[in-house]
Amino acid sequence: MFTSVLMIEQPLTTVDVDFVTTLHGDDQVAFVVLMQPRGDQDRLLRAIDDVALGELPEALREADVPEGDAARGPAAQALEHSLAALRRKGATAVGHLVEDHPLDKLKAVVDETGADEVIVLTAPHFVEEFFHRDWASRARHKVGVPVLKLFAHNE
Repeated sequence: MFTSVLMIEQPLTTVDVDFVTTLHGDDQVAFVVLMQPRGDQDRLLRAIDDVALGELPEALREADVPEGDAARGPAAQALEHSLAALRRKGATAVGHLVEDHPLDKLKAVVDETGADEVIVLTAPHFVEEFFHRDWASRARHKVGVPVLKLFAHNE
């Protein structure tokens, strides 16, 4: 069985689930999904990304999105939704909320599970990507397995 660690920052959409569950053809894939609640430390970067994408209303609403402790509940729901969607497609899926140090947790999960790959499914983050500070760029130097970066879809 092929094992993928899937890092997400929002619930998986139907398109996302279809895509990640078919990446390896007919091979059976087990997913370990890592979901990090939103933190206030990246609010400015998210707002800049929204502006860069021409989504000015989204940039203005960044302050209204739950962060830190208030984000744990929504993140747990997003994780459960995503796990259920993967399982409906016939995949084996377990998940964890990432409280601190997401790349350390990612490395630990890859080591513990013997994962074959990491898939980072994220919205575009132009500032972080430009400076190679996004999860995928940083993970490539840390985990020791191939890292695939995909852009999440919105429903």
